[in-house]
Amino acid sequence: MTNRYESGLAKMNELAPGAADSMMETFRDVCPDLAKYTIEYPFGDVLQRDGLDFRTRELATIAALTAMGNCQPQLKGHISGALNVGCTQKEISEVILQMSVYAGFPAAINGMTAAKEVFDSLDGVGAE
Repeated sequence: MTNRYESGLAKMNELAPGAADSMMETFRDVCPDLAKYTIEYPFGDVLQRDGLDFRTRELATIAALTAMGNCQPQLKGHISGALNVGCTQKEISEVILQMSVYAGFPAAINGMTAAKEVFDSLDGVGAE
């Protein structure tokens, strides 16, 4: 295992405990390199950089996934992860609402629906 992989594994599990093992298992039989690359590049390289803290990076990720409009599983995972690293439900909701201006109402509505599902499943975690 490379240092990139090991540091990516730790960062990914900080966001969502057990997520890296789950990803490796999901793709083990079809394409284990996809899981390895996902752990190494975004989590081992980009998220390790100076300049933005993990909370800010997660809010930016939520904005991007909301704007894309077709990434609900990943969006839900990052909403949950953002709560795990200290973001509040209010901050997440505000970022998604802002995407109504830049990505359109359908994308924002889909994003807010995903957020509501995550918030409802977590029993008030990150609520103000």
